Amino acid sequence: MFVNDVFLIMSKVDEPFRCPWCLKFEQYIRYHDEEWGVPVHDDQTHFEFLILEGAQAGLSWATILQKREGYRKAFAAFDAAKVARFTDAKLAKTLLDPGIVRNRLKVFAARTNAQQFLKVQKEFGSFDRYIWGFVGGKPIVNFPKTSKNVPATTRESDALSKDLIQRGFKFVGSTVMYAHMQACGLVNDHLVDCWKK
Repeated sequence: MFVNDVFLIMSKVDEPFRCPWCLKFEQYIRYHDEEWGVPVHDDQTHFEFLILEGAQAGLSWATILQKREGYRKAFAAFDAAKVARFTDAKLAKTLLDPGIVRNRLKVFAARTNAQQFLKVQKEFGSFDRYIWGFVGGKPIVNFPKTSKNVPATTRESDALSKDLIQRGFKFVGSTVMYAHMQACGLVNDHLVDCWKK
């Protein structure tokens, strides 16, 4: 056995246990370690995940994560007020950008969602106050033993999705919104043995 082989084996032994879904590439691991399940109370971050999770619908999160910077550039650093003013021509140009998933319905939905997002902010004072109301203002902490124990939807995501759809938001089905709740720490679904739990 070579010295490098021993080093690699020791490095893997020293690595903390993580939720298995994040072990595909370094950016995914960083997302798991630094963001997923951490409570968010910043409206711009909530809007970012509304765009990203909506873009993910039917795709893998890995695909969207790898294009995250492309989305940041294409959608005004996730400034909802700016995205709400995007013209049809601007959105059509955005569809040519290889840095994002070029799905017409999803790209145009970003403007619709930005416009509705601003309305929610006006009604509730912040989108953060609105969305945290669906979990009683504090994170729901689950204790899944395996990834199979993590649900795709819950009654809270069902209620949030239903309300958002009634308000005119697009690509906000219950599965998408449960992913948003996990990403923004309204729900903590790190596995029991994960170092982040």
